[in-house]
Amino acid sequence: MTELRQHAAEIAEQFSDHLDVDVDEVEERLDNLVSEYRVPVDEARRSVYNSYLDEAGLERDDVSSRGGSQQVQVSDIEEDEQWVDLRVTVVDLWEPNSDSIAQVGLLGDESGTIKFVAFETSDLEHLEEGKAYALSNVVTDEYQGRYSVKLNRTTDITELDEEIEVGDDAETVEGALVDIQSGSGLIKRCPEDNCTRVLQNGRCSEHGDVEGEFDLRIKGVLDDGVETQEVIFDKEATEELTGIAIEEAKEMAMDALDTTVVADEMAGRVLGQYYRVSGPMLGRYLLVDEQESPGPVDPEQVLVKARSL
Repeated sequence: MTELRQHAAEIAEQFSDHLDVDVDEVEERLDNLVSEYRVPVDEARRSVYNSYLDEAGLERDDVSSRGGSQQVQVSDIEEDEQWVDLRVTVVDLWEPNSDSIAQVGLLGDESGTIKFVAFETSDLEHLEEGKAYALSNVVTDEYQGRYSVKLNRTTDITELDEEIEVGDDAETVEGALVDIQSGSGLIKRCPEDNCTRVLQNGRCSEHGDVEGEFDLRIKGVLDDGVETQEVIFDKEATEELTGIAIEEAKEMAMDALDTTVVADEMAGRVLGQYYRVSGPMLGRYLLVDEQESPGPVDPEQVLVKARSL
């Protein structure tokens, strides 16, 4: 079977419950784009697939892979809009930046890690950090050269009674810490099971008014003089970076009746210092797993950079 024929067969199978789709017709559409318009095969498949979605009046989540998915490792994901099956451990979960997102976090297997997103409309059971799962029918996605996977209505989730090791795919960056962003310092997170959302004015976007649990983090910007990189330090990394433990931070906030004093104190201790950090890339952020301060930095250079932000 030729490559185009295989793609055509998979697309026809996916839409067989919704449209009268003939494999020959699908292959002809693909061949026309590839041969006549010199469209790459992957782009041609995406275009034809989307055209059938429009014809059927369907959303992507309404269409199953119908056998088109295959078992892969995280490192094998190099194309978007592919249906794949994964066996992974949930490495990390963090606060979604939209009410339409049910969960967002990091999955990993022996080959590395990848971001995942599950949408509210998919109505799936929530994944738990540290547990291993078999995920069938997830869709790959690509944004600015970085790949992720989307869980959808057709995704099957099976918890595994085994341990799946997660490979190290950390990246390393270094530079002066020239900015500490809003949302840093002493924060509160929703205490509900499987929810890590940061509270805004005592409210969780999903669970409403709750008695939040304190946490520490720093969202910052490293600048090496050529490029900037946004980084996130979790509680443990923030305590190591600043020397401020969470109990001390809570006492500072209580004494001042204001949690912002914690971020201000942290900024005074670390802003302008030079750091080398390592960790996985999550969208535009690097999640810091390891850190060190290799040496001093020119204060005049830092001052210029900080003023420009």
